[in-house]
Amino acid sequence: MRMIKTTVVALGLLLSTFAQAHPKLLSSTPAEGAVGAAPAKIELHFSENLMTQFSGAKLVMTEMPGMAHAPMPMKAKVSGGGDPKTMVITPLSPLPIGTYKVEWRAVSSDTHPITGNVTFKVK
Repeated sequence: MRMIKTTVVALGLLLSTFAQAHPKLLSSTPAEGAVGAAPAKIELHFSENLMTQFSGAKLVMTEMPGMAHAPMPMKAKVSGGGDPKTMVITPLSPLPIGTYKVEWRAVSSDTHPITGNVTFKVK
């Protein structure tokens, strides 16, 4: 009887851990606020394995030197990385000089979507 109670308590703790396992953005390449050359790909590294069918991202140019404009979507391919905790955004053409924002949505095993963004500049 004691073994059953211990098993039930352990199972309850395990399930509550899964229910609270929201993915958190741990790092990105380029990093938040980075200034540098145009990246061939942008990588987002999360704390949890992603459900790629529910996760995604948009790449948006928010500023271009000498030109005011509304945020301009950039064509990019979004895929999972070799690591299930990584999302890869690959621009379909080289990024011109300007400021960019990656608007991401990450979903892990708890199926609760978490959103955020990363901003960087191309010089």
